[in-house]
Amino acid sequence: MKPEAPAPQSALATRHDLTKRQAAQLAMSLQRLAEDEHAPTSVQDPSLAVDVHLADSLVALDVEQLRLAARIVDIGSGAGFPGLPLAIALPGSDVRLLESQSRKCRFLRRLVAAVEVDNASVVESRAEEWSDGLGQHEVALARALAPPPVVLEYAAPLLSRGGALLDWRGRRDFEEEAAAQSAARELGLELVDIRAVQPFPEARDRHLHVYVKTGETPERFPRRAGMARKKPLG
Repeated sequence: MKPEAPAPQSALATRHDLTKRQAAQLAMSLQRLAEDEHAPTSVQDPSLAVDVHLADSLVALDVEQLRLAARIVDIGSGAGFPGLPLAIALPGSDVRLLESQSRKCRFLRRLVAAVEVDNASVVESRAEEWSDGLGQHEVALARALAPPPVVLEYAAPLLSRGGALLDWRGRRDFEEEAAAQSAARELGLELVDIRAVQPFPEARDRHLHVYVKTGETPERFPRRAGMARKKPLG
């Protein structure tokens, strides 16, 4: 008899040196995603979600600043990715799942409770309106959220000096990157790395853009809600 293949989340746990409990929590997150008809994602099948959601989120563990961070915010958390898997992987960090839509927040609260992730909490607010979060985070996460200048404007005010933004991107676009560089300078951020990543074998042209807050973000930021998208920097 052939030995049973390890569950995909177990392979991820091995890759990222996670415990059996953490692997079980990852498995539970896949199960709850599949079972909840109100999950705000089109990818609920565990055989797909293990790559598209879990592996794609956990690839950020290769960034040392994330592994060392005590306070992390996942901006526009949606269905909880990348914030929830990273909270599971980093139990010593305080991870805020920042989401503006009430429906998605209700799902996130159910998911956090079901998976028993004690170091993750849901914040229902727009990034521009969350005054309690200003300057409070060592790392901000943004995955499939908005064009780069918009993401940078959401993140910069939430970061402490020396903090980092990790922005998930696909194929490199040099015109887009030039606009992001211009916005970064205005916000007190500096691009320090564009890291090619392959979170699962079929993934192509994936990159993590890493920015560090090297200066103060001007007091005029954050602008009022909606302005970052309406009149983007850069």
